[in-house]
Amino acid sequence: MSLAYFQKLMAETYLERDLKRGADKTLLWMMSEAGEVADAFLKKDLEQLKNEVSDLLAWLLSFCNVAGIDLEDAFLEKYGRGCPQCGMKPCTCNFR
Repeated sequence: MSLAYFQKLMAETYLERDLKRGADKTLLWMMSEAGEVADAFLKKDLEQLKNEVSDLLAWLLSFCNVAGIDLEDAFLEKYGRGCPQCGMKPCTCNFR
């Protein structure tokens, strides 16, 4: 399965709702999910972490649908040839 498949799945399931909510509120929900990922990670709760990263991806895909972004294309354009800074796989940039 591809990222495009998952984005289409989210559109089929939630696009009508997401469009009514709008990009700004969808983005806020996504950011809320990022906080829940951090909370589950800090609590070392693997099952909750799995659920929350799934939710975060779902909200990211929903946001992209509302914002008109094909996430798979955008990701491949930036990272498809390796590190966007040094162009290498693996990255040879200085570790920060």
